[in-house]
Amino acid sequence: MSLQGGSESRIDPNMTFIVPLAAGIVECRGGMLIHSAIIAREYGISCATGIGKATSRIHTGDRVTVDGYLGIVTLS
Repeated sequence: MSLQGGSESRIDPNMTFIVPLAAGIVECRGGMLIHSAIIAREYGISCATGIGKATSRIHTGDRVTVDGYLGIVTLS
């Protein structure tokens, strides 16, 4: 699922309805108080923020593990 908006990836408030479909969220920017992190907490979904160049490093079909507590994203 691609959440592209312009040149950066983000979860726009209008896209909140698709969040429950995700197993985890990886944000290129931000911190604990950005919209995607708050929505992820509400739904109990792992979210890692401030992961630079995530959209260029994660490709369709990659297995991604998101540790929302530590903010670590692992690709395998």
